[in-house]
Amino acid sequence: MKRAGVRTPGARVPVMLAVPALLAVAFLALPLIGVLVRTEWGELAGHLGSPGTVQALKLSLLVSCWALGLSLFLGVPLAWLLARVPFPGKAVVRSLVLLPMVLPPTVGGVALLLAFGRRGLLGPWLESAFGITLPFHTSGAVLAATFVAMPFLVISLEGALGGLRPRYEETAASLGASPVRVFLTVTLPMVAPGLIAGAALTWARALGEFGATITFAGNLPGTTQTLPLQVYLLLQDEPEAATSVSLLLLAIAMAVLIALRGRWTGTPQERRPRPTPPTGPEDASPSPSLPPSPEPLPAQGATESRESEGDTKPVPSSHIAPESGTRRWPLHAEVTGFTRLVLDADAGTTIAVVGPNGAGKTTLLRALLGLTPRAHAALRLGETDVTGLPPHRRRVAWVPQDGALFPHLTALANTAYGLRAQGVPRAEARREARAWLDRLGVGHLAHRRPAQLSGGQAQRVALARALAARPRLLVLDEPLAALDQTTRAHVRHTLRTHLAGFGGVCLIVTHDPVEAVSLADRVLVLDEGRAVQDAPPAEVTRHPRSPWVARMLGRNAWPGTTTADGLALAGGGALVAADPLPPGAEALAVIPPEAVAVHRTRPAGSPRNVWPGTVREITASGSRLRVLVTSDRVPDLVAEITPQAAAELGLADGVSVWTSVKATEATVVPL
Repeated sequence: MKRAGVRTPGARVPVMLAVPALLAVAFLALPLIGVLVRTEWGELAGHLGSPGTVQALKLSLLVSCWALGLSLFLGVPLAWLLARVPFPGKAVVRSLVLLPMVLPPTVGGVALLLAFGRRGLLGPWLESAFGITLPFHTSGAVLAATFVAMPFLVISLEGALGGLRPRYEETAASLGASPVRVFLTVTLPMVAPGLIAGAALTWARALGEFGATITFAGNLPGTTQTLPLQVYLLLQDEPEAATSVSLLLLAIAMAVLIALRGRWTGTPQERRPRPTPPTGPEDASPSPSLPPSPEPLPAQGATESRESEGDTKPVPSSHIAPESGTRRWPLHAEVTGFTRLVLDADAGTTIAVVGPNGAGKTTLLRALLGLTPRAHAALRLGETDVTGLPPHRRRVAWVPQDGALFPHLTALANTAYGLRAQGVPRAEARREARAWLDRLGVGHLAHRRPAQLSGGQAQRVALARALAARPRLLVLDEPLAALDQTTRAHVRHTLRTHLAGFGGVCLIVTHDPVEAVSLADRVLVLDEGRAVQDAPPAEVTRHPRSPWVARMLGRNAWPGTTTADGLALAGGGALVAADPLPPGAEALAVIPPEAVAVHRTRPAGSPRNVWPGTVREITASGSRLRVLVTSDRVPDLVAEITPQAAAELGLADGVSVWTSVKATEATVVPL
């Protein structure tokens, strides 16, 4: 696939575009060439080494560095506010940020003078209360440089924050990290390229500031006379020296731009995986034998010998235990908003949440986490009402579909993150994190970063991180969806083993019927935000009350209205059932594919449901074939037959057939 912006071989550039483009390049380059041509290279060292120039250079570096520090202190929180917090008047605030970039510098200097001058809005108060006079002082030069340069940092960092998906920060909050900790340990490290780019541009702009400085702070040698002001003075008496100093500023600016290599917005880049030594089919191998469930941890303040911080040797799993291993945390939740239901579950229960796209599954999880305005959950875990608590204090651990491992941390540091956020000492957190990684069979990968892990390995680390955080409620959003079938089977086995000893409640969103049946004690079926069915997997499998669930389980599902004999189908036609429901109710007919018989001629005998149709699709399902038959009398019907039967019947796409279903094989369930 060709990259956007790359000209294909042989393509001709239109002359009407090429000529203006070349003129633009010449227009921008000629002034710079003029500086290079007019520079007296033999006198360059003397001009740059003159006392006045050296003094101005030192002052410029001092002012620009202070301006950068002030911009970081004020601009980083402002960029985060603009990128992450919706509030009235955000467009106005962003316009204020951009204003110094388009405002004439001298006008900016006048504005600063009217605000902070001796007769300005704040100037008299600053002078009387603190004895601070900003105009004609070095601090005034710093203020002027900050005013014109800080927007570069804010805009660059806001772009980086806008490109950072919030799920990393939300996952960190679910592990117990406060908003400030999330910002310092997750957000800033992940937007470091944008922060560095913005800081470099800010420093370069502050170094070259002229108009606002001379208008607000004046041009006092040794106090406010920075290098650009020195160039202005040299032009009057020593133009050759002014050219040499201009060359210095030009070289600094070009060095900054070349170092940034065009990364103005600092949008987070996908980290390329580092080459790793071959480890064989790690994901395809069964999980190592798992130790028994851990015993309770000693109290955090207990006096006991600790390993050094650098010691990461694995310890027996009997030395680790999540909080849920010592207490039981039943769940009671009343969810309102888009998703509306009441959910009660005993400690140790695993609930599979299924339903079509848009049914409200993820909204339910995010409501329990306290991360969405679409729904609100009145949530009680054990005896604790956590409804009014922020996400980082709820003890609800979340594993997103892709794991959301922090890319700047190793697997060990990722796993220890929740413990460290809860105040567990570093050495203890690392020991417990190592033990969880060992239990999930990825302890030997503790030193690797997420980019060096396969999909199965990353999911195990994400699960270890959530379990190590000692949650009271565990919510998993399609945790195995990104894995191949072989890896999925082994990770499912690992997950089932650990959920067996979990003292809280676990909710798993899934579209896989195997996961729902093999992992869950109950299956919660959602549709349009409401609970359609909440029952054990066996009951949902035998009597699904949702067409989507029936199809997910491979059943034929026909909605309709009950009659004395069975069901009047919504799309026309009728179905006879052996055990009909009272007439007049909305119901669903469920027909297993293996109960559908396929004939080339109309069958005679006992079947009470017989329809003509046409074969439209034949697909393999294990050792059998699934045949889709369409009919103008009933909805589409899937039959499951053996390959031998298909060959004997001569089935192929477009072949006319008859289908039949015995009344005893059709189950009608109320909706």
